[in-house]
Amino acid sequence: MKIKSLSLAVAVAIGTLSPSLNAEIIKGKVIDQQGQPVANAKVQVVGSKKNIFTDEQGNFVVNDVRTGDVEIHFSRKGFIHFSERLVVKPQDEKVMKVQLTPSSIEVIDVTATPFHLSNIESAQPVSVLSGEALRRQQATTIGDTLNKVVGVHSNFHGSVASTPIIRGLDGPRVLITQNGMDVTDASRVGPDHDIASNASTASQIEVLRGPATLFYGSGAIGGVVNVVDNRVPRDNSQYGEFTLEHNSINDQKLAAGQFNTGGDNWALHLDGFTTESDNYETPTKVASGQTQSGKIENSQSDSQGFTLGTSYILDNGFVGVSYGRLEKDYGIPGHSHGDESVPVTAELTQDRYQLVSELAFDHAILSAININLGYTDYEHGEIEFGVVGTQFTNENYEARIEFLHHELAGWRGGISGHYKKSDFAAVGAEAFSPPSVTETFALALIEERHVGDWLWQLGARVERVTIDANNMLLPSAAVHGHDDDDHDHDHDHDHDHDHDHDHDHGSHDDHAHDEMDVTRVFDSKFEFEPFSLSAGAVWQFTEGYNLGISVSHAERAPSAAELMSFGPHIGTRSYEVGAVFALHQDHGESHLGLTDKTIEMETSNNIDLTLRKFTGDVGFIFNAFYNHVDNYYYQENTGLFAENGHNHDHGDHDHDTHGHDAHDDHDHGGELPVYLFKQADAVLHGFEAQVFWQIDDAFKLTLQGDHVRARLKDGGNLPRTSPSRLGAELAYELSDFTAHISAMRYFKQDKVAGLETSTDGYTLVDANVSWQMPVTALDLELYLKASNLTDEKATVHTSFIKDITPVPGRSFALGIRGYF
Repeated sequence: MKIKSLSLAVAVAIGTLSPSLNAEIIKGKVIDQQGQPVANAKVQVVGSKKNIFTDEQGNFVVNDVRTGDVEIHFSRKGFIHFSERLVVKPQDEKVMKVQLTPSSIEVIDVTATPFHLSNIESAQPVSVLSGEALRRQQATTIGDTLNKVVGVHSNFHGSVASTPIIRGLDGPRVLITQNGMDVTDASRVGPDHDIASNASTASQIEVLRGPATLFYGSGAIGGVVNVVDNRVPRDNSQYGEFTLEHNSINDQKLAAGQFNTGGDNWALHLDGFTTESDNYETPTKVASGQTQSGKIENSQSDSQGFTLGTSYILDNGFVGVSYGRLEKDYGIPGHSHGDESVPVTAELTQDRYQLVSELAFDHAILSAININLGYTDYEHGEIEFGVVGTQFTNENYEARIEFLHHELAGWRGGISGHYKKSDFAAVGAEAFSPPSVTETFALALIEERHVGDWLWQLGARVERVTIDANNMLLPSAAVHGHDDDDHDHDHDHDHDHDHDHDHDHGSHDDHAHDEMDVTRVFDSKFEFEPFSLSAGAVWQFTEGYNLGISVSHAERAPSAAELMSFGPHIGTRSYEVGAVFALHQDHGESHLGLTDKTIEMETSNNIDLTLRKFTGDVGFIFNAFYNHVDNYYYQENTGLFAENGHNHDHGDHDHDTHGHDAHDDHDHGGELPVYLFKQADAVLHGFEAQVFWQIDDAFKLTLQGDHVRARLKDGGNLPRTSPSRLGAELAYELSDFTAHISAMRYFKQDKVAGLETSTDGYTLVDANVSWQMPVTALDLELYLKASNLTDEKATVHTSFIKDITPVPGRSFALGIRGYF
């Protein structure tokens, strides 16, 4: 049998020994390049739930292997993964000897796809933050935790909220999931809404850069961030971890822990965390949003949560359930009405239930059935002067079932059915989007095939997305410009423009909503049928190198907020108007009414090229991408203004959210710029680069950089595009002591949209040292993290409130972590 090495040097001796009765066995030994045994290497029969680990001598035995073509996968931290194909006959016993090759790139398995995949084996660029790297970069929010991952930036919102930006795309184009299921919150409709997930108990966070619509649907047209934890345990092994930490910059106190145990066929998992912080300090004072002490007002945070899960372990998989509770109270910096800074806090709660089943089968065709069911109940209230001004709720039902098959004509893959229903509502003074129900039905086909030195990946997905809104409003909003001399306002109070609209299904009595001045109340239903197609290949053209290419056509249904927003969004300091509305001119005056244009889906045609070197002391990963998006939804600054709808006299703290006259006060302090969602063709292209150099046994140098250019095809730039950056990290690890020092240079961003200001460049220097202290059965780690060592004043270009919330100044975090 000819042996081919895909990603490691391998020497395999396969012989047929005396067969034992009714037994199909694969056994052998795993060694390194020096011939020394590799202990605790994972040996997996691909397509089954058989996971075996080598003993101290590198030996392994896999019993009851199915007959026919079988793929055996070997993996171990610090080594390149290896796969070998065998033909197993009835009553066969095979013997293997495998030699693993070390890598300067940490190879990590990805759980975000139904197939076995790692960060160096995918046609689509994938990044994984796990283990010690995840703990070093862990921040209060998911977006800030991922801020150093290549190709990923954060829309930093004063340390209390942030969402990831992948290659210049965020919001409804980037899906945040928890173990593959929608995290369910309000973060996709506002940067001041935090993600309802926490990294302190996560085992890894996976980032799929570029369209990931085949697995997750049109809401992942820009990528996916998957937070992975063990809330539904997959085995009953016993382990635990805890963390205690204090940070100087905001007096943050963190405690987190998790514990996994079990017996016989049962497994139990429990984890939890609590964290509390005050306002954070900045390097220098800013004009507004700070106290005299140089702290950012209203940037405090207090959160806690826990999850409890249990599973029944079977010979061919598991079935488990979990419940999670998350609570977070945090300030929203930059929240103001005019020139008045208003202390606003958010109270977030989430209850999350999940059922997971993964079962493997030795059926002639069917190899596995994976079922994932979830229900999430989310709400958060924004509180001003002790009164809930706006209440957001999101109730989500989700189900995914995957039928995977054994190899058919050389192809391995499966069919996935996906259903999701999201009932979203916002009620109150700043409810800029009407209540709506979004329902998705989808069917996907995904296949892959190994042919010599090539791995081929194909997939297609078709969806049906409906958005129902039974209470859409066309407010009688007065919009006006500012005259340079006297700031006269061109008001229009009572225009009723009944444009014929494809989705207008009825009109209500104009007086049905007497709490606000509206021109029209009506029902709307939008229906879309997005179709996505992807093809990719990975070619190992020589030992230790591969070249990946991924081509995708992805369609996205617009979100309810992009379509139907109409009102003040204080978190972004704007008056948002959705795409079903349009700006009209009548006798020289501007007013808002329904559009007569057809609502289109976004269509992305994306190509990714990836070159990797993953063996030896020097490795690298280079990515280049080009993304052409037709009918791209973006917010255009109209140059007009609208009243924010708030009464500015809060002297008695009686914050009535209704009945405000939007035209009482024409002071510009009570106004917001009007941003209108429009569609135009856009182009985003750029690159990501990483170089890894294992200098010697103790020192490792990592270099990285990324760049994205985001523009409208017919001219102009997309707003808040991530700046280019370059970074370097030097790591030292010897015995029980480790140290990391890193520097990241963010370059000036002057490729800005109309009425957007440029942002100066800056450099952030961070460091981390840790000391391992074994204590009987407990491994303790004492660590010190230092951030922004040079106390640099840095303004994040992608932030909506960049001018009043610079990044935190020099900080030190001291902590202790224990493993058992």
